[in-house]
Amino acid sequence: MPNENFNPVVALSRLRADAKVRRKKSYRTSRLDLVAGELVQLYRAGATPAELQRWLASERRIRVTHSTVARWLRGREIG
Repeated sequence: MPNENFNPVVALSRLRADAKVRRKKSYRTSRLDLVAGELVQLYRAGATPAELQRWLASERRIRVTHSTVARWLRGREIG
């Protein structure tokens, strides 16, 4: 005995909305975001990601890998 009130379009839209919520990625604040202004200024002044990495370690006591700095710059469409 099928349910006469069943609407497959509504059911499918609910499933897709639920899947979209489940897929949504959460963004964790990066330690580099705390010094974003200084990093951008240094980069625009000509610093390389390796130099930024050394600056972070010496001036801010933030130890990250070279690739983390490069990805952070690329993610913000700076580098």
